[in-house]
Amino acid sequence: MYTTIEDFLVDWGHESGSTLKLFNVLTDESLAQEVSPQNRTLGRIAWHIVTTLDEMMGRTGLKFDGAPHDSKVPHSASEIAEAYCSSSDAMVTAIREQWTDETLKEEKDMYGEMWSISTTFKVLITHQAHHRGQLTVLMRQAGLIVPGVYGPAREEWAAFGGQAPEV
Repeated sequence: MYTTIEDFLVDWGHESGSTLKLFNVLTDESLAQEVSPQNRTLGRIAWHIVTTLDEMMGRTGLKFDGAPHDSKVPHSASEIAEAYCSSSDAMVTAIREQWTDETLKEEKDMYGEMWSISTTFKVLITHQAHHRGQLTVLMRQAGLIVPGVYGPAREEWAAFGGQAPEV
């Protein structure tokens, strides 16, 4: 649980940076990659990450200009990355301007349950990490080189003077 706004913002800086690393590798063509027709495409998952900032944080009462949660998936990978940057930056600014450390204790109705703002911050980060995992699988299927997030990706081991783990 977060006890200060700054603790969350430090973590958010790392996590949003990791998300942006992945978004910056996407191509317009890769957005159509899917596991099956019954599942979200790579582009829809990426856009879901973007619009969750508006959707989830909007439920807390935080006011900021983020990509609307009911907006259509862009056809451009760069548009997704730009929307993520601007939504994340706007969210961070709004948190700094509208909330204090005491706000973290406030409880809000989140999907039929009462969550503290602190809990909502934790869920926002883990939700994003969950969907980043889905992105990396679809990125590999689309033939993209996946950058490391919590450690080196297979293609990055050589830069560290090592060999990738056996497959």
